Amino acid sequence: MNIKKGKTYVDATLGAAGHTKEILVQGGKVIGFEVDPVSAEELTKGKLGGLTIVNENFTKLREVLREIEVGKVAGVLFDLGISSDQLERGDLGLSFQHDAPLDMRLDPSLGVTAADLVNALSEGELYELFSRYGEEHFARRLARAVVFSRRQEKITTSSQLASLVERTLPRYGKIHPATRVFMALRIAVNDEINNLRQGLAQAADCLEEGGRLVVISFHSLEDRQVKQFFLKRGDLKILTDKPVVPSEEETRDNPRARSAKLRVAEKVT
Repeated sequence: MNIKKGKTYVDATLGAAGHTKEILVQGGKVIGFEVDPVSAEELTKGKLGGLTIVNENFTKLREVLREIEVGKVAGVLFDLGISSDQLERGDLGLSFQHDAPLDMRLDPSLGVTAADLVNALSEGELYELFSRYGEEHFARRLARAVVFSRRQEKITTSSQLASLVERTLPRYGKIHPATRVFMALRIAVNDEINNLRQGLAQAADCLEEGGRLVVISFHSLEDRQVKQFFLKRGDLKILTDKPVVPSEEETRDNPRARSAKLRVAEKVT
């Protein structure tokens, strides 16, 4: 991020504010976007000096900066996906390790839940969702199983879906077979790929010359979007020829970092 004291930065995915706290320690000021109102409310209790919390999706980045009369910023950070706290929460249904309503909406104002998709999409549409967003090799088999199962009983909870996936898909190594399926549904419910495209474009537009755009992604679909965006923008200089990945030590200390890829670009004009 190349933090400079007194400069303003955007944390587009505030989460538990881990990155933001480090930016503040180094003397930067932060405008943090958090679409989940529960997470945003928790952060307000921390009263972090130098942090402005915005309970909005990062697709509103340009609009919000204009409203609060902030011009160009010195850096924008995206740490994509969900936080550990959100994964553990019982009301979102994001984890296959907990029994919860199959919701997955980080923004509760969104109309469609994961349960809505699972119970309403056709077999072909489910196949497209699981293969496109989850890159699931056995998407056809799973889509067929979902349609058959919901005829017997509506699928409304995370444990129901996880159990169905376990019965249907093979398991490789330590990765649970439901991992890609839950990720695909979360991406679809929250329209994450379209949001990412919008957010990246607005972030690049709002950078001052020399400002940096830093993106951490956790699966190849996101990483491809970031790579292609960096390559297309003539006003960005790519600082990472290949994505930076976690060391063995970091992965050991934080297993959820195992698939992380970090890319950085700098505004040049």
